[in-house]
Amino acid sequence: IMSQEPTLYERVGGAAGIEQLVLAVYVKVLADPELGHFFRGTSMEKLHSMQREFFAMALGGPVEYSGRSISHAHHGRGITMGHFARFTGHLIETLKDIGICQEDTDAVIARVEVFANEVTGTSY
Repeated sequence: IMSQEPTLYERVGGAAGIEQLVLAVYVKVLADPELGHFFRGTSMEKLHSMQREFFAMALGGPVEYSGRSISHAHHGRGITMGHFARFTGHLIETLKDIGICQEDTDAVIARVEVFANEVTGTSY
């Protein structure tokens, strides 16, 4: 019997790994002078919860994303591709910090970048 390759979700540590990733990446994002202001007045508990769902879904985990559509949640907030790139930079750094290999880090970023247009409201 061929053993199945673990999913990207499993390779980043499943639910516990995603939890660690989300908490750690938002420490960096909130401290970033160009990104922190987007989250002023945001419930961190709700944000962390939605982000855990989002990352689990994006990485092929057994999770249904229940949040508002990504474009709706980010619409009209003035989020640019530059902001998205900064967020992605923090994500890459965090993945490395928690010991995710380069190949899996690249795969995570590729999955997240699929949503760049929805986050920035860029037309297709």
